Amino acid sequence: MAEKHHSLIALLFISGAASLLSGCPSFSSRPEEPSSSVTSPPAPAPKPASPAQPPPTAPSERPLPPPRENRLSPATRSLVNQAHALLARGDIDGASTTLDRALRIEPSNPLLWIEIGRVRMVEGDSHQAESCARKALALGSGDHAAQNQAGHLLIDALRAQGRNPEAHEIESRPYMH
Repeated sequence: MAEKHHSLIALLFISGAASLLSGCPSFSSRPEEPSSSVTSPPAPAPKPASPAQPPPTAPSERPLPPPRENRLSPATRSLVNQAHALLARGDIDGASTTLDRALRIEPSNPLLWIEIGRVRMVEGDSHQAESCARKALALGSGDHAAQNQAGHLLIDALRAQGRNPEAHEIESRPYMH
């Protein structure tokens, strides 16, 4: 009799646990099928489609990103204005130092590299102006206005070096129109 009592309690416990776990997706109240000695892992559940993500499109069908427009922060704008005032008074060294300070604030801003390149042209250092223009072109990718300004600086620097064929090639680039 005690054996039947223990079996009845075990049965009630199992069926009670099964009913509690029946709402849980990883458990079922159905009896398990006999397994072989080697079991394979369950197949992963398919991922539901996310309504927030549009289906991938072919590269030719993707819309082009809007053109970028680089701007100076208020701090660097103030320093650039100071540099312009210094240049107007003939203080090339002061203008250069002021622009170097601005560049420490925004080293990735192509507009600052253009400004520094212009000062280098005033100093007569066309090689440094060329380097600044090329840096501005690289940083200004997607910003047509910045690329145009950097292109003009590069053309001036190349012509100052007597490299007119290269300057002419730069003039034919799309961002120069």
